[in-house]
Amino acid sequence: MTQPIIEAQDVAVDLGGAAVLRGVDLTVSPGEVVAVVGANGAGKTTLLRCLAGLQRAEGRVSVLGRPPADEPGFWREVALVGDEPAWYPGLTVGEHLELMRAVHGPGRLEVAAALELFELGGCVDRSPVSLSTGQRQRLSLAMALLRPSRLLLLDEPERGLDAAFRQRLAGLLADYSAAGGTVVMVTHDPAFAQAARPVALEAAA
Repeated sequence: MTQPIIEAQDVAVDLGGAAVLRGVDLTVSPGEVVAVVGANGAGKTTLLRCLAGLQRAEGRVSVLGRPPADEPGFWREVALVGDEPAWYPGLTVGEHLELMRAVHGPGRLEVAAALELFELGGCVDRSPVSLSTGQRQRLSLAMALLRPSRLLLLDEPERGLDAAFRQRLAGLLADYSAAGGTVVMVTHDPAFAQAARPVALEAAA
């Protein structure tokens, strides 16, 4: 029997004395694309942070067969796109992608292919801080998909993207899943979620 990539049981989180999550159960198998949906304040991002080992929680959380932890061994297999990263001063868009490949090794995409797929070819020599919101989001996603991983954790990956690129991204996530990768994403876009063929989980406070 295939071991689940994620097993969460009775997960609960209190922040500032308020219940953010209560009794959340989640099992995700290899190759699944799971969308976490729900109203603002339902705890979707908090759940994702629990899976990334960035938020302490009551209950049991297992990712890739062990408790998630913010340490190098965990991040060798897990890629997270959440809040906008702190860009490296002095490095261009192309150099950010080259650095990701140098640190993590070759993955599913070459740098040149990532630049084309994420429509960043015209920005290769620019600093990320000079890009538009959508361009920076595409760069974050390109950096995540460029490197090898078994699990993608995505917090509103559609943020700042136009409708056409949302469709392209949905296809890329479906391809990642078909190749054996697993995706858990928070999203507010039902059409995008459906295009990536997810199993939907309704988040509840």
